[in-house]
Amino acid sequence: MTFRRFTALLTITAFTLASCGGGGSSSGTVSTGGGSTFSSPAAIAFPAITQQALTSVDVQQIMAQAIEEAAARGKPAVIAVTDRVGNVLAVFQMNGAPTTLTIKTRPEDRAVTPTDVEGLVVPGSSAANPLTAAAISKAITGAYLSSGGNAFSTRTASQIVQEHYPPRPGGAGDQPGGPLFGVQFSQLPCSDLSARFTAAGGPSAFIGPKRAPLGLAADPGGFPLYKNGQVVGGIGVMSDGLYSYDTNIDDVDTDDDEYIALAGTSGFDAPSTITADKIQAGIQLRYSDAVAANLKKTPSAARSFASLNGSVGALASVTGYYAQGTTPTVLAGTPYGTEASGIRQVTAAERSGGTVIDNADAYILTNGSGANRYPIKGGTDGSEVSTPLTAAEVKAVLEEAFKIMSRARGQIRKPQDSQAQVTISVIDTQGSALGIVRSPDAPIFGTDVSLQKARTVAFFSNSRAAADLQDNPSPDVQGFVGKMGAFINASTLTGAYAFGDRSVGNLARPYFPDGETGRPNGPLSRPFNQWSPFSTGLQSALILTNIAQHVGFVLGASTTDTPQRCTFGPDVPGKAQNRLQNGIQIFAGAVPIYRGNTLVGAIGISGDGIDQDDMIAFLGLYNGGQRITTIGEAPAAIRADQIVVPVGAGVRLRYVSCPFAPFLDTSDQNVCDGK
Repeated sequence: MTFRRFTALLTITAFTLASCGGGGSSSGTVSTGGGSTFSSPAAIAFPAITQQALTSVDVQQIMAQAIEEAAARGKPAVIAVTDRVGNVLAVFQMNGAPTTLTIKTRPEDRAVTPTDVEGLVVPGSSAANPLTAAAISKAITGAYLSSGGNAFSTRTASQIVQEHYPPRPGGAGDQPGGPLFGVQFSQLPCSDLSARFTAAGGPSAFIGPKRAPLGLAADPGGFPLYKNGQVVGGIGVMSDGLYSYDTNIDDVDTDDDEYIALAGTSGFDAPSTITADKIQAGIQLRYSDAVAANLKKTPSAARSFASLNGSVGALASVTGYYAQGTTPTVLAGTPYGTEASGIRQVTAAERSGGTVIDNADAYILTNGSGANRYPIKGGTDGSEVSTPLTAAEVKAVLEEAFKIMSRARGQIRKPQDSQAQVTISVIDTQGSALGIVRSPDAPIFGTDVSLQKARTVAFFSNSRAAADLQDNPSPDVQGFVGKMGAFINASTLTGAYAFGDRSVGNLARPYFPDGETGRPNGPLSRPFNQWSPFSTGLQSALILTNIAQHVGFVLGASTTDTPQRCTFGPDVPGKAQNRLQNGIQIFAGAVPIYRGNTLVGAIGISGDGIDQDDMIAFLGLYNGGQRITTIGEAPAAIRADQIVVPVGAGVRLRYVSCPFAPFLDTSDQNVCDGK
């Protein structure tokens, strides 16, 4: 998208401002290898976390170290630091930093026809530099993808969102897409879950999770920050004006953004035992191509921040994120786990009151003043569903999913055989959140993503899916209805099938079957000559206008921000909301909830390996249904794994995929079979 395309879009928006399959089981217990049974315990305690935070002195040190490295490299940069829940603590713009941001594949990569976000060229203004938005997204990515058990960088993100995993030139031997394919379109600036910066202050000013200006970043130059083994924030750097990703895992890059950010982490670097390069997710993950031995400036020799601020550059306010309407100052982070952070442990009173699950390890999202933002409640979709989910049903599903998570072996966490840690969301058929709960140290990104996943499967399983897409004002979005019908059959989006998020992901890849080079694209994807991680298909088309509106707001081209609701689909009956208020997600970890043959909601999971996410959703729902007897899985006959797509000899979609021998307390195998 050129500046002309971008300007035109701003003008328009100003006016519109495998499969677990199988039949049901009568048992609510899990079979063990010895023929006995194991009843899921009420809780298995999680390791304690300590409340840590960056001080303003810490942030100044991080900034000074990064600024000195940038100066030594002759790469004037924009540098951002956030806390763990996404509050922006400082943004520094060096003199001479680039003022135009280009979002595209690197020039040396294959040609891609510019479509939606791919090819976007964002010029700066006298009031704002678009690199600030990219630097903030990088910092948030480092903070949000990480935890006390894993440290992921934006280079890690790059590795796991591309069309092949691992990403290599020439197709990587027909490997499928990355495990978190599509996660870059989460934490969106329009998300209704993400809290927004409050310029006027007040009790909710620093609660999280906060949004990211461009979603999550896959451009190297973003790292998490740690204190005493706990993630406390992230740093993001932009010095070249090109917001891209790394297409080749086999070489070692010399990336100035990454080196500048690495210098900033000195003294706040991730424990070496949990960095991504120590973690296997099918293959060994990547953390950084930059190494401390090749820094141009010794971090400990950095001058004071006070001597750098005002001489080599200055703190820069960012509309909607930092110091808006005030003189910029370096801020302290909010300790994660406190009421002020917006994410904390449940209280005994909340547990006894029934508005949260009855588990002392549970964490919830709060408003900064003590109130649970997403208390357990019954379905609000009575205008469309004869018998909506009850609060008791929602509570049963959330509690049983939490138990499955507590027993599951984490895929992306160290030390080995740690428990999985995730966020769990349950919604009704209209996308209203009926309860959200987290484990203590689940990565923050999974909060928004779990809700996206639940909404995605409820949407695609809903009889109104086709009509909602056709009522979207974008002809591009409307066109995906016909593509789905031509690819599968006309009844695809009319409620005839129950879709898991793995099913939706199958259809949203630039090759179908996933990863097989030379095959046609899935009907929810762009053709490969138009596809990129910035232009994935329906996922990105739904929120293109939101991103354009928001970038215009950040840069001062508009005084109106994008609404706190993604996509421009029609409102559901009687509500000022649509079904996809924070966008869709296209990797596994969600299933719809049924009452007999009737769709009544969905459960979404995010925060660990995608097979673990799938299993926690599937078995959490199954066990919740067994416990309360009135709800359960989609009938096997309508699950998406009954769809055989006429490609080649025929390709069956997947519904969910559960890991082999996944539990820490039993040696059970094939735990999802027959359910």
